[in-house]
Amino acid sequence: MARRCELTGVGPATGNNVSHANNKTRRRFLPNLQKKRIWLPEEKRFITLKITARALRTLDKKGLKAMLKENV
Repeated sequence: MARRCELTGVGPATGNNVSHANNKTRRRFLPNLQKKRIWLPEEKRFITLKITARALRTLDKKGLKAMLKENV
């Protein structure tokens, strides 16, 4: 499965490892993905989402319905 947030679509970013001698090699910055069960009151069931920690904080603040409307 891809390393991508299912709510926000955030994926890996790229950049450089920079050594003390200023040598640069390519690297990937992976998102902080967490598996989370979220209760859907309308359907009276849980869904499991693979979302970033940042999206999880936003989910607590706004709610699932508002985030889905915003990102779809």
